[in-house]
Amino acid sequence: MRDADAQAVRYSVELVSQVMPGDLDRPTPCADWTLADLLAHMTAQHRGFAAAAAGEGENEDAWRVAPGGDDAVESYTAACELVVRAFAAVDSAERKFALPEFGPGLTFPAATAIGFHFIDYVVHGWDVARSLGLPYTPDPWLLEAALPIALTVPDGDERLAPGAAFRPGLLPVGDPSLLDRILSALGRSPNWQACQRS
Repeated sequence: MRDADAQAVRYSVELVSQVMPGDLDRPTPCADWTLADLLAHMTAQHRGFAAAAAGEGENEDAWRVAPGGDDAVESYTAACELVVRAFAAVDSAERKFALPEFGPGLTFPAATAIGFHFIDYVVHGWDVARSLGLPYTPDPWLLEAALPIALTVPDGDERLAPGAAFRPGLLPVGDPSLLDRILSALGRSPNWQACQRS
């Protein structure tokens, strides 16, 4: 899972590296979020999970979302390297990660927590690609690893709450691909499109 996460994160860097300052106001598949908002969220999550891997996940400042600016791509790239290094240093799949966004005092084994992070960055990579009108072509084995996780994410009323990570699941249409099944399970329409870049 750690290797899969690192590959998903580094693929997201390839996509984010194509963001130009004029793209930051573009819409994303995340309702009400511009691309700047999405990158700020993704950057904060990397920093928060890196802190959790180091035993400091209870520190709310580690998870704080900073407003995005012209340095959004550089900040994102630095946060990616931080979280990949932090996960690489984890010496046990059972090490506890404090993830306060899931609830006060909640901890999860490292393997589970890294799985949470992994599925986020498979999906957020797609969000960025769709926002920019770019193809999204992760290695198929990443999608094979992501689908079982996507299918185990609880799909109840909590997905309707403000700030929920995912929207209620959608029924896949036709003969869905692995990616379509992942996106639909997590409330993303595989057909979402932004306007083309000028």
